[in-house]
Amino acid sequence: MKIISVVVPVYNEEENIEHFYKSIVEVFDKLDYEFELDFVDDGSKDRSREILRELEEKDSRVQSIFLAKNSGHQLALTCGLDHADGDAVIMMDGDMQHPPELIPTLISKWEEGYEVVHTIRKNTEGVSAFKKLTSAYYYKILNTLSTVHIQEGGADFRLMDQKVVKAFRRYREHARFIRGMIGSMGFKQTYIEFVAPKRFAGVSKFSPRKMLHLAVDGVMAFSTLPLRMGLYIGVCCGFLSFLLFLHVLVSKYVFNDAVAGWATITACILFFGGVQLTVLGIMGEYISRIYEEVKNRPLYLIGRGRPKDEPENN
Repeated sequence: MKIISVVVPVYNEEENIEHFYKSIVEVFDKLDYEFELDFVDDGSKDRSREILRELEEKDSRVQSIFLAKNSGHQLALTCGLDHADGDAVIMMDGDMQHPPELIPTLISKWEEGYEVVHTIRKNTEGVSAFKKLTSAYYYKILNTLSTVHIQEGGADFRLMDQKVVKAFRRYREHARFIRGMIGSMGFKQTYIEFVAPKRFAGVSKFSPRKMLHLAVDGVMAFSTLPLRMGLYIGVCCGFLSFLLFLHVLVSKYVFNDAVAGWATITACILFFGGVQLTVLGIMGEYISRIYEEVKNRPLYLIGRGRPKDEPENN
């Protein structure tokens, strides 16, 4: 019987874990597949780890990895994918906004021959109009800048064949935008749509700061256009400054009408200084990522691995 691994990152989700576990069991009780439920606790400070230990004792299909510190959602997912053993791997969040009821559909698409089955959020219940608007425009901007098309409304809720997972494990960059990485890998991919319900309990741990950080990673990981834009802006400003220099020469030596003006000088200094700082800032973003990569530090540190991976005590 084929085995499906379900990878779930967890960060302070004590109110959701048991309900999510029961929902997964109910879904697979109706399917002719075995499953393993791989939780990755991303440094939770509530009772999440205690609850996961209890589930492990009750059900051997539950396997948990406890990271040594909070490493972030994308690295927690990476850790889960690094340890998932199933014939296919489903990655999803445990707050019930990725409905477990979609799992049979994901599996059926996989059985049809698709190696990656993505999900696309058509809508999210309870999300503000501002967040919907910024999300929509973010994907438009990202697809304009990037050479890799990333589906608008894409979520980190997908099924991947084990051979895709093994290929993904070869990608070891630190600044990770997983939906873009998997989209760029090729293989036979398809999409299904869903409406994301409200969280079952608790509040989102994905703060605006984390969302902005992920958005920047998405742009920087798949596009060098910002660097080229800096070059284009610099060339345009250089051309404008040359025209301004010609204007000064004509005013002084042809019309003899050169009047010293601090306003013009100040405006030019501010304009070109701002352009230079913008270009340097863009370069700094790329250089900082080079700096992180050349250190070659581990993507994550495991405080406690899955029980089934630990050597038996003799």
